[in-house]
Amino acid sequence: MGPNCILFGWSRPIAGREKMSQEHFGDFNSYLTGLQKEGRIESYDTVFLAAHGGDLNGFFLIRGDRGKLDEVVSSVEWVTHVTRAAMHLEGFGAVRGHTGDMIQEMFGIWSKTIPA
Repeated sequence: MGPNCILFGWSRPIAGREKMSQEHFGDFNSYLTGLQKEGRIESYDTVFLAAHGGDLNGFFLIRGDRGKLDEVVSSVEWVTHVTRAAMHLEGFGAVRGHTGDMIQEMFGIWSKTIPA
């Protein structure tokens, strides 16, 4: 069992680095499209959140087989994109997660830990 998605999220561009963020957004979107065409990820969604006063203002939700996602996050290309993002985004992070059928499995594990 392992995570079957990655949430690649951010707060906002670092002041003065908006152009860098704009360029990297296009590059990262192209990268994800390529991964999908190659079958290395199943799909991805890009989400911009409405103003809400919180720290998360947008994210890519990347879905795939956990083994293939392990390969993706271990690649030089992924590490390069993460490094670039850290240079121009506030509140940047990439975290693994569970979706779909895995929710029931994770809920079962969680439920077993609740004291009687």
